[in-house]
Amino acid sequence: MDTAQALKNLVEAGELIASANAVLATADLPPGHAAYYALLTEHTAQHQMRAQIQAADALRRTGAHKLDQASFQAITDAGTNPTLAQIHAAEGHTTTGRTHFKSATSLMYDWLDIPRSTAGARMVLADCLIGGVDEAGQRTEPWLPELAQEFADPSVDPQPVAATATKLHSARKDLGTGKAGQKKKEQLQADAMAFLRSEPKSARKHISDLVSEVKAGKRPLKALLDSIGIFKRGMRHGLVEYVLRLLPSQAAFIEAYLATLDNPATVAGNRERLKDAESQFTGEPSDWDDEESMPEWAGGSPPGAPPDGNATGANEAEAEPEDTERSQLAPEVWEDMKPERRRLTGLMALLMTKSSGSELPSTQVSIVMNWEKMQSQAQDFAVSSTGIPLTPGEARAALCNAGIYPVVLSGASLPLDLGRSQRLFSKAQGRAIRAAYRGCSYPGCSMPASRCELDHLDPWEKGGRTDIASADLNCPIHHIARHCSLFRTVKIPGSRPLVLLSRELDPEQKLRINTYFMTPSQALEAEAMAESMTARWRAGELEVEFAAS
Repeated sequence: MDTAQALKNLVEAGELIASANAVLATADLPPGHAAYYALLTEHTAQHQMRAQIQAADALRRTGAHKLDQASFQAITDAGTNPTLAQIHAAEGHTTTGRTHFKSATSLMYDWLDIPRSTAGARMVLADCLIGGVDEAGQRTEPWLPELAQEFADPSVDPQPVAATATKLHSARKDLGTGKAGQKKKEQLQADAMAFLRSEPKSARKHISDLVSEVKAGKRPLKALLDSIGIFKRGMRHGLVEYVLRLLPSQAAFIEAYLATLDNPATVAGNRERLKDAESQFTGEPSDWDDEESMPEWAGGSPPGAPPDGNATGANEAEAEPEDTERSQLAPEVWEDMKPERRRLTGLMALLMTKSSGSELPSTQVSIVMNWEKMQSQAQDFAVSSTGIPLTPGEARAALCNAGIYPVVLSGASLPLDLGRSQRLFSKAQGRAIRAAYRGCSYPGCSMPASRCELDHLDPWEKGGRTDIASADLNCPIHHIARHCSLFRTVKIPGSRPLVLLSRELDPEQKLRINTYFMTPSQALEAEAMAESMTARWRAGELEVEFAAS
């Protein structure tokens, strides 16, 4: 097929897609057809994204920005619904004279009205996934050859591949040059590919962490201390913006406190307390039982008002529009507010509580230490329960502070198995499970341990034991989903329980683990373990037990 016919096919494909969308977007679809509509639309979008990067490469490779005026006029006259003859006539001629556009990026921006940042990003992706063009006009190899092979496979979704390439390219200057830089790039690319192939839902987070590690490098403590602090950025859209930069050990305390704010059962997360704290800043009334229980700041009388609370006529007139508007506002459900707003209010409440001399809500931080890595003096042996890696120095300093709970994996410092002696998990068990698992067991779920529920894998009423080996951590949604048999939990000796998704979601039927809260190195180890367990299970070499629903 020649290129003119291929372009004509592209025109017809666009017409067919537009015609199909006109029917499907307005028709009374059966639910199955609606699901199929969404599936096919995403599949079409994948082809379109790949074509956009390939088209950007074609513009640069052919020097299309050097087309003469007559060539651009022929394309303009043909429009977006050309005949085959018009397409043949629009092959065009380049010129060595002055042209409208200086480069392919300029052509995309000025002629196709593609934003300059988008045009530049497509050129970067072309360099990484297809190849570049040197000063002599010769093709060069793609900067990320493994990702380039993945991108060229039409059965692979190009979107996560392109996002990964963009992320890795952002660390290009930090990788260095020469053989050492090339080795770093190859390792970074191999790790990124492993995440893409194992668990796409968590891949973006882990790849971002990998790139952050490359950019951070081994910076001296003095350089880190010189960069931390609270920085005021100024007023924007009626709000004052600050930037907060912390050491990982400090961030562990912030994360732990935010986790308590998300939990309404804690002192810090008490919803009524947070509502009262916010009302001090917003002026919105709180739900007081009576006027006597109001603090002075919540009283209705302005300063200087008569003792009976009646203001002057002028004050009443000024207050009336505000009161009328407020009465028309529907009461906001605190639990429905965005977590970001709730957490800010909690931090402000902490500051106000301290200034008033009242008791502060306590914050507990768990630090998970890998015994084998600690013995071998590995750099990443200590991680906070929220997944923040700590340096050996930070871990040693943190353990000297109150409110720290060291959780040593592969150790046996707590009696964590209760058998049939107790129905509910103990605090020590809960702390150990949350610190070790860090979040929901369902692959890709981002619900942290503080919002998850301890799950008996062996029902107590059927003789199950309250033991660590018979426990898992699930968010409320996936806890119910497991008991509804929407997925299965697999118990494996010596391992965290793994997950087997239903066949319609995972045709490969692989044993999976949620790595969302792990560091990149831990996630790679966990994925390799899951792959090994799957292979041994299929070969009949591994005894597994499926938890009862």
